[in-house]
Amino acid sequence: MDIFKNKSQVIASTQVLGNATVDMLFQVHQDALWMLENMGVGCLQPEIVDAFRRFEADGKAIAYENRLFIAGDLVEECLATVPGPDDFFVPRNSLFIGGRAPYVYDDCKGRGGALPVPDHMERIARIAETSPIVAGMGPGLKLTDELSQINTIAEHCSKPLYFSVTSGRSLERVKQIQKERGRVMVTFCLTRHPLEVNENSSDYFVQVVKSGLPVFVAALPMAGISAPFCYNGVLATTHAEVLFAICTAQLLNPGNICIHGGLPSIADPRFDYNPNYGLLSHNLLNLLMAHLNMMLDLPTIQSGCTTNEEHVTDRALEDARSGLALFKKYDFHMLRHCFGFLRGMVDFSFVKLEKVIKIADEVTADDAPDVKMPVYDERGMKSIQRYGLSMYLDDPLTTANLGKIFVD
Repeated sequence: MDIFKNKSQVIASTQVLGNATVDMLFQVHQDALWMLENMGVGCLQPEIVDAFRRFEADGKAIAYENRLFIAGDLVEECLATVPGPDDFFVPRNSLFIGGRAPYVYDDCKGRGGALPVPDHMERIARIAETSPIVAGMGPGLKLTDELSQINTIAEHCSKPLYFSVTSGRSLERVKQIQKERGRVMVTFCLTRHPLEVNENSSDYFVQVVKSGLPVFVAALPMAGISAPFCYNGVLATTHAEVLFAICTAQLLNPGNICIHGGLPSIADPRFDYNPNYGLLSHNLLNLLMAHLNMMLDLPTIQSGCTTNEEHVTDRALEDARSGLALFKKYDFHMLRHCFGFLRGMVDFSFVKLEKVIKIADEVTADDAPDVKMPVYDERGMKSIQRYGLSMYLDDPLTTANLGKIFVD
């Protein structure tokens, strides 16, 4: 397992996850490398394409029919230039208020759908600033005025922050904040299914990386829809997408800080195959993603401890409690989405935010539910080879695994 640079983390991960699960994570990395080399990533952005074309003569990358095929050797070279977690400005086991809910939950009327306003954003930032258990924050809500949102967050929260950037004005403002106080990240979802660059955001990704800002790379494959319906299948798909973005960043600006923000999720047939963020399996998936990245010595931020409840029920709070206990038991680097979000992360509840902050302060590793650690399922890679650039809803593996894995 020479690919894992952090040998002490390999020992720690093996102790808590077991040999078979660490072996699975090793193979997940190999499968992701296979995907990049054999399936490639669709890309039209000229600076990204040119960055990889420089390695065609060495056989480390090929640009062919608007797809970039990347050899494992080039991926490993790029990973070697990423600053590790020990040099990062956020310590291990840090909880973030993050995400971008489009609506606010009206806690008095008990219903969602209220439009967020700047006062809501300021309230979240003030709570983050005064809560010791909260290590930092992202937007939490999605305001129409991105620049105003950035300014509000920065004004009222001095902790590590992450922002979305979709305009030149926003980029310049975040660069100014980084210069004045540091400890900021810019989040991008550079790719979408099926292994395609999101050309709507690729130009800004290039600008952010070349500016030297730390980049937090999200990827959101969903088991049963855009990834195989098994642990290693959705992890490998997620990992391949993020690895591509990290390689892109390192080729454009070697040594730039990159945060692996892979967010593997699960389509739930009970809810019309929408993602179910409340599953214990969702927490475990993201926990495994964190351990893979920590063994690779990459800064990493995952999703967890949210709910599939529409309202602030006892179950919604128990979902947060069990998820937080699980992450405390098994260790992680950074975690988002664990405070105010309700079903589908569509509504943000301030009552839930404050209750879960209290839970996060009280819960211990001893409260963690029992989980069965997964092992490598060879059918996942066979599904990738069969359905790689299409959808997985009709994959026999999906129907074979329904109700058998990814359960509460």
